[in-house]
Amino acid sequence: MTSTNKDTVLVVLQLSGGNDFLNSIVPYSNPLYFDNRPNVRIPEDQVLPINDHLGFNPNMAPLKTLYDEGKVAIIQGVGYPNPNRSHFRSMDIWHTCEPETMAVEGWLGRAIRDLDPLQENVLTGVNFGRGLPRAVAVAGVPVASVGSLESYGVLTSIEKEEQRNRALDIFARMYSPVVGLGPVMDYLSQTGMNAMNGADILAEGVSKYSSTVEYGGSSMSQYMRNIAQVHLAGLGTRILYTTAPYNSFDTHATQMPAHAALCSNVSQTVSDFYDDLKEHNASDNVVLLLFTEFGRRVHDNGSGTDHGAGGAAFVIGDAVKGGLYGEYPSLEEDKLDNGDLTFNNDFRGLYATLLEDWLGLDSIPIVNGGFEKLGFISRD
Repeated sequence: MTSTNKDTVLVVLQLSGGNDFLNSIVPYSNPLYFDNRPNVRIPEDQVLPINDHLGFNPNMAPLKTLYDEGKVAIIQGVGYPNPNRSHFRSMDIWHTCEPETMAVEGWLGRAIRDLDPLQENVLTGVNFGRGLPRAVAVAGVPVASVGSLESYGVLTSIEKEEQRNRALDIFARMYSPVVGLGPVMDYLSQTGMNAMNGADILAEGVSKYSSTVEYGGSSMSQYMRNIAQVHLAGLGTRILYTTAPYNSFDTHATQMPAHAALCSNVSQTVSDFYDDLKEHNASDNVVLLLFTEFGRRVHDNGSGTDHGAGGAAFVIGDAVKGGLYGEYPSLEEDKLDNGDLTFNNDFRGLYATLLEDWLGLDSIPIVNGGFEKLGFISRD
C-alpha cells in the first residue's frame, strides 16, 4: 500500500519485436513446454521459480527480486481478439486501442489531452527515441520528443531544428502509407513544432541531476536514465515513453543468446531505474509498464521462434499489488490459436486499470469501450 499526494506518473517501456512469453515466464513443470521447445527452451534447473509451475527466465534476476518484494504484476496471456501477427499492425492496435480499423489517435495522446486539457505544460508527455510513437500522438497535443538529453543539450539551434525535422519526417514516413498523408499532415500542422519545443526546457531542467546508480550503456538503459532525470527534475511530466531498439525482440533465429541478452538488459535497466528513483525518494508516484506487441509461437523453428499471439506485460512500482494476473494460457494443442497461446487478458483492460486506478482518468473514451480492470493498483 502506498500513499502519495504527488501527481501520479506513468512510464512506458515498449519491447518492440514480440517478446517470447514462454521463455520469459517459463512453465517449467509443464511437459508440453519441453515437447514444443526442443531447441529453444530454458532448462528446469535454471528457472527462477515463482511457484511450483512458473518461473522467471534466469537472466531476469533483478526483476525477480522486485517481484519477490511485491512490486511486479505479471499480466499473463495479454492480447486481443483476432490477433494480427504483423509487427506494424499489432503494435498499432496496442497504440490506438482499435483492432478493427486504422485509427489516428494514440491512447496516451488522449490521456495527455485529458490530463492537461488547457495545454498548460508542454512537458505533460515526453518521449525518448527516434520519431513519435503512435501511442502518444494526437493532433493538437504537444509531446516533447528527444533522442538523448546529453547530446541534445550541446546541439546548436540549427542542429536542434534539424533533429526535430528528422523526427517529424520519420513519423510522417511511418504512418502516411497506412492512414494516408492527409491525416498525418493534419497532425503535424495542428500540433506544429510544439511537439518538440519542450525539448529545450528538458535539456535545461535536468542539468542538476546526480545519482550513484550506474546505468548500462545500451540505448534503452540511457533512455530510462533520461526518464529518471526528467521525473526528478519536477517538470510536471505525467507520461514518459521510450522504446527498446526497433524489433530487437524479434527472435526468429539464434534466440537463446539473443533473448538472454535482452532479458538481462531489460531486467537490469528496470532495477537501475527503480533504484535511482528510490535513492531520490521519488518512486512512490511512478508506475512502469513493460509491453510487447505479441508473444511467440508455441513450437520453436529450430533456432528461434516466430510471431505468435498471447504474450505478457509487466507493471512495476510501489503502488503495484504484485503477483500473477490471469491464468497462464494452455499449451494443449486443441486450446491453441493456430499454434499460438490464446489471449485471456484484453490489453485494453490493462490500460483501463492504469488510466482509471493510477492516472484518475475515464478510460472508456481513451480505449474505445469498457473493459474489465485487473486490480493491480493499490492506493489509499
